[in-house]
Amino acid sequence: MIKINENVLSDDLSPYLKQHKDNPVNWQTWSKEIIEFSKKNKKPILLSIGYASCHWCHVMAHESFEDNETARLMNELFINIKVDREERPDLDFIFQSSFQLFNQAGGGWPLTMFLDENGVPFMGGTYFPKESKHGLPSFKEVLQKVSDAYKDQREKIVMQKDLIVKNLDLKKNSVLNQDLKPIIEVSLNHLDPVKGGYKGAPKFPTFNLYETLLYFYNISNDTKYLRPVEIILKQLCSKGIYDHVEGGIARYTIDEDWVIPHFEKMLYDNTQFILLLSKYCKIKPDNYFKDKLEQTIDFLKKNFINKEGLLGSAYDADSDGEEGKYYTYLYNEIKNIENIDKHFQIKPEGNWENKIILIEKEKPTKEILEKLLQIRQQKNKPFFDDKTQLDLNCLMVSALITANEILPKKRYLNLAEELFFKIEKKYIKSEIHHSYSKDIVFIEDYAFLINAINDLSAATMNFKYKDLAKRLCQQAIEKFYLNDKNIFQKNPKNNNDIFFRPIDIGDNTIPNGNAVMLINLVKLGMMNEAKKLSESLNGYLNIYKNHMMTAIRALDYYNNIIDGKNCSEQGCKIEV
Repeated sequence: MIKINENVLSDDLSPYLKQHKDNPVNWQTWSKEIIEFSKKNKKPILLSIGYASCHWCHVMAHESFEDNETARLMNELFINIKVDREERPDLDFIFQSSFQLFNQAGGGWPLTMFLDENGVPFMGGTYFPKESKHGLPSFKEVLQKVSDAYKDQREKIVMQKDLIVKNLDLKKNSVLNQDLKPIIEVSLNHLDPVKGGYKGAPKFPTFNLYETLLYFYNISNDTKYLRPVEIILKQLCSKGIYDHVEGGIARYTIDEDWVIPHFEKMLYDNTQFILLLSKYCKIKPDNYFKDKLEQTIDFLKKNFINKEGLLGSAYDADSDGEEGKYYTYLYNEIKNIENIDKHFQIKPEGNWENKIILIEKEKPTKEILEKLLQIRQQKNKPFFDDKTQLDLNCLMVSALITANEILPKKRYLNLAEELFFKIEKKYIKSEIHHSYSKDIVFIEDYAFLINAINDLSAATMNFKYKDLAKRLCQQAIEKFYLNDKNIFQKNPKNNNDIFFRPIDIGDNTIPNGNAVMLINLVKLGMMNEAKKLSESLNGYLNIYKNHMMTAIRALDYYNNIIDGKNCSEQGCKIEV
């Protein structure tokens, strides 16, 4: 039964939704029932998408969602729906794509979308301030204007659905195969040859690109592919984006020098950081990078394990209502630590808002790190979103297996198998699902689960893994594969509660599910299925190539296997 005049989030399992359970907004959760209610009552929807460790989500919540007057307006004019983007990445994907269509710009979080009574978007934004500033209108002003527009133009807005669907539908050409290296050359030209990453700010560690560069180095021995990886790893390991005290990286930096991070720590970033460090060290052993690799794995083992013995999702950027408080230092706190200025850049005025973000000059001693940790431990830790996501836990299994090749004495393979056994018990022997609801699963969950099993098969030579991977591949095809498009849908094709079929061919915070499935199919010798998927991905490539780095790597791997070359998904054996 719909409780439209209540905030229903108190019973939800999502840590993000629970953060909003005491808002005076009558928040609902996404469901077919709430869309039907909206349709019946001809009332527009305000959809707010975020996640528990999102700094600007917190800002908008404190400014607007906790404000009685704003909440009154929201409740009067809209049906209000809250979504955890990590719990429903399919919704986030569709509505971020809609935002980009309407605004011709990248989206972000919090995502604030206005939908018609059928759940179809007609306008959207990200963060809106409580009062007008920085060229942005106040949120209350936006609410009123959108509501007025819907009342005045309701029929026109509702009739826009076909046009919106047409524009969101991915375009495709008839190319079945093509030379992939020129696409990589274009990406290389956009990289900063000194500071690493894409030119300008903010700086994100786009791991999908760098894994693909390593792949192309491994098939060519051309150092132009290796140099950008070395540059970015040096930046990630030495600058402010890295937590020198406990290990692990933050999401991104707001500056082009990798100094000032957006302090939240995400599981998806750190698993891919482990993978990139390991794959680089396999090519070019480096003790400095190995130390960072070990420290980051230790950090995840100590800090990310939840009550289920699996890995949670993220740590907040804020503590005590202040961004970065846990991770930064005051000069007076650390000035008396012996030789600290030899190892870190330390200035009385700090390097960010009169505080010090640690930037490494040379490798610090254990004694210095212990003293810095002791100071930090006197502070409150940021909030931990302990939500288990299947795809990210499987990515961690693969990361540990790859790290084991670099640091075999650390027995990371054992750790990977222990983690997999917990995954097997909760998901494979029960119901494969993404997070809380057993009814919600995505192609990425299957893709990364199969990928982890393939990695375990290669590392242990245990044939049971290959049989399991093949069985799960068949399940994925039955559940997600669209025969009319020869592509995997993001959510199950028979359980879609969105106005549009979500088909995702681009990398996002993690490698693309369709690209990973192509790698899986090739590894398992399912070449007929791989051929259809590869031709389909090639059809999208000319239009969306900038977002398809993992697909480029997967397609090249497929082509090399078809040509009979001695290759893996990490590259080919080069005959000398």
